[in-house]
Amino acid sequence: MTKIKLCGLSRLCDIEAANELKPEYIGFVFAPGSRRYVNSDQAAGLKEQLSSDSKAVGVFVNEKPEFIVDLLKRGTIDIVQLHGSESEEYIMKLRQMTDKPVIKAFTIDKEQDIEAANASSADYVLLDSGRGGTGAVFDWKLLKKVDRPYFLAGGLTTDNVRDAVKIWKPYAVDVSSGIETDGYKDRRKMERFVKEVRT
Repeated sequence: MTKIKLCGLSRLCDIEAANELKPEYIGFVFAPGSRRYVNSDQAAGLKEQLSSDSKAVGVFVNEKPEFIVDLLKRGTIDIVQLHGSESEEYIMKLRQMTDKPVIKAFTIDKEQDIEAANASSADYVLLDSGRGGTGAVFDWKLLKKVDRPYFLAGGLTTDNVRDAVKIWKPYAVDVSSGIETDGYKDRRKMERFVKEVRT
């Protein structure tokens, strides 16, 4: 069964919806440039209300490893997602500081991007169409070349996620803008997205 990550949750009502829907993962965005940004205090407060059924993923862009590890130690997040230009050396340094799982995001434009994802030392890779949260889809035919479990992201919506799961069978699907209305998480869209994946 394909797992679900609802990303960019930033309000208590988003967490309440997630607690009912029980996705395997939810995401807190710690990238200051994002409109879904939450600071460490906000994330800690939201995590306290999150059901143990869902793991909290912290999304970072070229962040200092020490900041990430501090959030892991405090229990604000359970998993790390790297969404910048973090190198293999960066991942190695992070691994020396924590044994928590690491997801590395890759922007997919061509076959070489898939090769880079296949070669990553991260526990999982996330395949996206851009910087994240843009709502655009990449050429899914490139997924034929992936030889490891991956999170599929980029342009997933309530209308296309069923086909994505049926045809490509990703380890997990990751959605953010596809469950929003006017820039905020939409409970009805969240419910429908989860239903589409699980049926």
